[in-house]
Amino acid sequence: MNLKQQLQQCSQSGSALLAVNFYNFETLKGLLMAAKAANCSLILQLSESTLQYLGINSAVNMARVALRQYGVTGWVHLDHGSNIHTIRECLDAGFDSVMIDASERSFEENIRTTTAVVRVAAGYDVNVEAELGYIAKLGQEQTASFTSPEQARHFVEETGVNALAIAIGTAHGFYKSPPHLQIDLLKQIHAATPAALVLHGCSGVPDDQLKEAVKNGITKVNLATETKNIFMKTLQQQLLDSQDIDLRRVFPKAIDAVTELISRKLSVI
Repeated sequence: MNLKQQLQQCSQSGSALLAVNFYNFETLKGLLMAAKAANCSLILQLSESTLQYLGINSAVNMARVALRQYGVTGWVHLDHGSNIHTIRECLDAGFDSVMIDASERSFEENIRTTTAVVRVAAGYDVNVEAELGYIAKLGQEQTASFTSPEQARHFVEETGVNALAIAIGTAHGFYKSPPHLQIDLLKQIHAATPAALVLHGCSGVPDDQLKEAVKNGITKVNLATETKNIFMKTLQQQLLDSQDIDLRRVFPKAIDAVTELISRKLSVI
């Protein structure tokens, strides 16, 4: 089953897939160990920064091999793609899903850019995700600016996009104060469009709110900051406590910390 079909199935059943960014072999291993133990599917996400670091083909091939090695059903997704050139490269490299993020442009320009990506991706039969509304990125002010149900309906109809990241109270990165998801608004957006709805900025969102979001229409739950944080904090502590220069003995505790985090997240959604 491809990711488009899986997300639509989730939408109909009131369930969701966890989508987690990985940054190197160690974080990838931690994610897949958790998914294997829980017998869960997983979306493996790669940002443009990670693709610059690892290389597109190296990254996607590493993900494919690891999915087979751990026996996990999964898909490889481009997170927050900014331009058609990168998206074409990812499609040619075999990605299952791509995101075009033109959310900081005008509504009309977001529609034009997303429509162009949907056309490019049409020959690859992949999932295409876009973003509508203000979901603060790292370093941006976390203000309340939500997705309109009517704009969501119009946007999906005009672009033909498969999945839509919506603004209902989350932000990328850690929160200055606890978020309060607009579940009633989510219900309205879910009723207004057949697109699979995506929740970005889930690091630090309380478990009960995540469960309510999935119950009311979210089909893809994105996680990145918590994964980076737990890996690096654990690794930093390891380096303080050890003089060992063998990275094969230093990394495992950080990998295990990622596995514990993702195991808990999988149990929530």
